[in-house]
Amino acid sequence: MLRAGNIVLNILSLVVVGAGMLVIGTFFFPSAFLDSGSKNLVSGAGPGEFNVPIVPESATAEEPIQKTVPASAEKSHEAPAEKRPVYSPKDNTLTLTVPAMARIEGDEIPTGNGKEERLFRNYAAVHLEGTGFPWQRGANTYIAGHRLGYPGTESFLTFADLNRLGNGDRIRVRDANGRRYLYEVYRIFVVGPAEIHVTGPVEGKSVLTLQTCTLPDYSKRLIVRAERIT
Repeated sequence: MLRAGNIVLNILSLVVVGAGMLVIGTFFFPSAFLDSGSKNLVSGAGPGEFNVPIVPESATAEEPIQKTVPASAEKSHEAPAEKRPVYSPKDNTLTLTVPAMARIEGDEIPTGNGKEERLFRNYAAVHLEGTGFPWQRGANTYIAGHRLGYPGTESFLTFADLNRLGNGDRIRVRDANGRRYLYEVYRIFVVGPAEIHVTGPVEGKSVLTLQTCTLPDYSKRLIVRAERIT
């Protein structure tokens, strides 16, 4: 009887140890637990989506921006003033630095859509196609990255500590021409996968948005919003 009890205890111990190893493995090496019929454990979505929004041609703003034409302008018959050329680098690649995050320092950020998993593997994060750029007034520059990512790639654990950012933390961005933009975090919140409005402009502000998946099930999006201060 005593021997049977010991056998049962040994079996239970092995089950507990095995479960613990599985949890540890899925946390640190999520890509190793994928198969053709499973979901991507990094994101809770398919390998090419990982909970990143696909931005439509006209993203919905958090608060619709009303654009009105002054009555004086409608009535005026004077020749319009000559406009200065709008600044825009030929290369849209950005460089991102977040001092409060361990792995984001001078990282190259390309532009792509939410299904380009190649970009999300090979870079720390991706600027979402269809959202604004730092040099545009009133833009929402939307950058998304993996929470865990893939070992051996640039994506590994890059946004793992995004949740450590707090109001007042600074975020630095540089464009391809070397022009620098400084942002300050002012809002942190969580949204569901269907809430596409977070990619749209924010009335009266030029903002940068950082996004990653929530833990432990990657089912929602952690959003860190920062306002441009220079």
